[in-house]
Amino acid sequence: MAEAKWYVVHTYSGYENKVKANIEKTIENNKNLAEQILEVRVPMQDVVELKDGARKTVSKKMFPGYVLLNMEMNDDTWYVVRNTRGVTGFVGPGSKPVPLTEAEMKPLGIKTENVSIDFGEGDSIAVVAGVWKDTVGVVQKLDYGKQTATINVELFGRETPVEISFAEVRKL
Repeated sequence: MAEAKWYVVHTYSGYENKVKANIEKTIENNKNLAEQILEVRVPMQDVVELKDGARKTVSKKMFPGYVLLNMEMNDDTWYVVRNTRGVTGFVGPGSKPVPLTEAEMKPLGIKTENVSIDFGEGDSIAVVAGVWKDTVGVVQKLDYGKQTATINVELFGRETPVEISFAEVRKL
């Protein structure tokens, strides 16, 4: 069995979410593919827009026209993805898809190395590095894919959720 890597698929502009849904539906219908296509992502980022003097946070696609896939590359997976409605092809020279490197994945918040942590949801943790250093919070959510913990911190008298890297915290 081959190792799963991250690949980039080019889609028609505006079809990113439809392609993601179509691939996920195909995986759902074919259990064999579920072990080979592990994750489908449309990378999003929160952007603050100023409209009519009001600040509004909006999620926008980081790479319009592209979808990321964590999958084992073989003839079956290549065929399924390549023949999904809205997909124009894999990113790479000619017809050979090229997986993303570790350096290319880091800015996307995708980490491949596994980190073991000694805390879970509901545990109190202390932030030991970064902008939230010396802050204490309770873990609300863990994201092993991005290797982050979402904690609630008190900011201006309110509980505010903050996403912190596993490397920047320790259990109390």
